[in-house]
Amino acid sequence: MKRFALIGAAGYIAPRHMRAIKDTGNELACAYDINDSVGIIDSLSPQSEFFTEFERFYDYAWRLKRDPATALDIVSVCSPNYLHHSHITAGLRLGCDVICEKPLVPNSALLDDLALVERETGKRLYNILQLRHHQAIIDLKQRVEVGRQEHKHEVELTYITSRGKWYMESWKGDLRKSFGVATNIGVHFFDMLHFIFGKLQRNVVHFANEQKAAGYLEYERARVRWFLSIDANDLPDLVKGKKPTYRSITCDGSEIEFSEGFTDLHTVSYQAILDGKGYGIEDARHCVETVEHIRTLRPVSAHDNEGHPFLVHLLG
Repeated sequence: MKRFALIGAAGYIAPRHMRAIKDTGNELACAYDINDSVGIIDSLSPQSEFFTEFERFYDYAWRLKRDPATALDIVSVCSPNYLHHSHITAGLRLGCDVICEKPLVPNSALLDDLALVERETGKRLYNILQLRHHQAIIDLKQRVEVGRQEHKHEVELTYITSRGKWYMESWKGDLRKSFGVATNIGVHFFDMLHFIFGKLQRNVVHFANEQKAAGYLEYERARVRWFLSIDANDLPDLVKGKKPTYRSITCDGSEIEFSEGFTDLHTVSYQAILDGKGYGIEDARHCVETVEHIRTLRPVSAHDNEGHPFLVHLLG
């Protein structure tokens, strides 16, 4: 049984990590968050120590190292995006392996630094890239790899996840902390596209503001038109007023059904890591570089059927 610490215990995604720790037969020894709205711990790991100051958390974790029976094995990081690097390096320097949510870090330079800290500490960093474990994505990857096609696949990615006014007031609405919509809600989709269709060859942005973004990505085996949004007004009529989220991926005109099967992917990811099959720094590099590049691009007009269908409405 492994002993875990969790950084960012009050966040949206933290309960999935807590459940993954429990469901894989391990123990959440301690947790930290600046906020104390962590009642979920009572149903998953009521014996866990909890701290609202990082200094007290870190001191406690350090003292646990003195006894092999109490020493932490793994630190899970679910904190805001801009704190990932600092919390990852803290975990590695505690002598622990680290599991971190995406985006791992905002740019490739920080990936290089994390690789250096791995070498310094002898510990490993793993990224949660859960869509690589989704059966529909695995099946599509296999079909793409075995199929013979003269032309690249035509792909449309649409993801709209409605967020209220609170979003822009939180760290997620601060570009310095979340790094924007394409990074915050899009990075795992960009990883999925690379996982299925190979290396990225072209990256274009057609629209970008605080709430939505659209663009074009060309991979070795696909041409991808993408649209991401947190604005409920972008929801298609068939789901507006019924569901807060719309998720669609089509490949050559056929819908890839992956609306189900998301809830347990963190547990699957944890088990893969514990089995020695987790995704590390180099696995995450491609999607980190993709969103890093997107943030530097100025929007341009779409040509040659490269614009997402929603772009017409965005541009009036």
